[in-house]
Amino acid sequence: MITPATLQKGDTIAILATARKNIDDNLKPAIDLAHSWGLEVVIGSTIGLDNNQLAGTDEQRATDFQKQLDNPNIKAIWCVKGGYGTVRIIDLLDFTAFKKHPKWIIGFSDITVLHNHLNTMGFKTLHAVMPITVPRATKEAIETLRQSLFGTGLRYEITTAPMNKMGKATGELVGGNLSILYSLLGSPSAIDCNDKILFIEDLDEYLYHIDRMMMNLKRNGCLESIKGIVVGSMTKMKDNDIPWGKNALQIVEEVTKNYNIPMIYNFPAGHIQDNRALILGSTVTIEVTPTKSSLSFND
Repeated sequence: MITPATLQKGDTIAILATARKNIDDNLKPAIDLAHSWGLEVVIGSTIGLDNNQLAGTDEQRATDFQKQLDNPNIKAIWCVKGGYGTVRIIDLLDFTAFKKHPKWIIGFSDITVLHNHLNTMGFKTLHAVMPITVPRATKEAIETLRQSLFGTGLRYEITTAPMNKMGKATGELVGGNLSILYSLLGSPSAIDCNDKILFIEDLDEYLYHIDRMMMNLKRNGCLESIKGIVVGSMTKMKDNDIPWGKNALQIVEEVTKNYNIPMIYNFPAGHIQDNRALILGSTVTIEVTPTKSSLSFND
């Protein structure tokens, strides 16, 4: 996997929208943060565009993203927010210039489309805090974003969770938002799960949807071939009047119970304030013991 260049003071990053619109005056905290790290910021033309739910038309969002992809002076693209819409522009993008001069693509949630698409092309990306989440993000989450961009290395150690499955495994870290992973299966942007460490998280889904998506991963063979699973936040889950009978973590546990792989639950990443950075595409080692869990980046 190809690693984009680490950032240096004086570098310029772009903030833009690939999905849901951002029409509020809410970017000052993110811009101030970037400036405190010695970075310059360019605001993309999609910021402020209003096309119903989306930040402009598909063509406008693709054009803005393409402009920042092709600009050699832009060293990272920081997607402003998720929502829905990135999948509508992915096939309009030309990554020719990016392949010659790769740069960090940063975000989570709907940005999983870009993470997975670029993973199939052999490039690492950064699952991390986005501009609109900076004000409510923990100091730890923001610091891991800085460490990832400036190449100072990452290693996580967290307390054990009751559902964890013991063991140790090494593999390439892939994944992101479960709903997006599910929606990409069968497309050119679907990840290859073979020998990977799979990270999943989700927000605002019905519990039976979580079951359906996990069953789809299983029936597609993804769970048969992975080396381990890291489960992030499952936030604001919903249920029907007749309950499904299990919470989101219990659903994941049930679907994966027959696989002899290490599993980390309640990892601090996803739609939560403590959204720690994950360099997708990196080779990582996860180790789960009765007292703690660790995730180390090996490259």
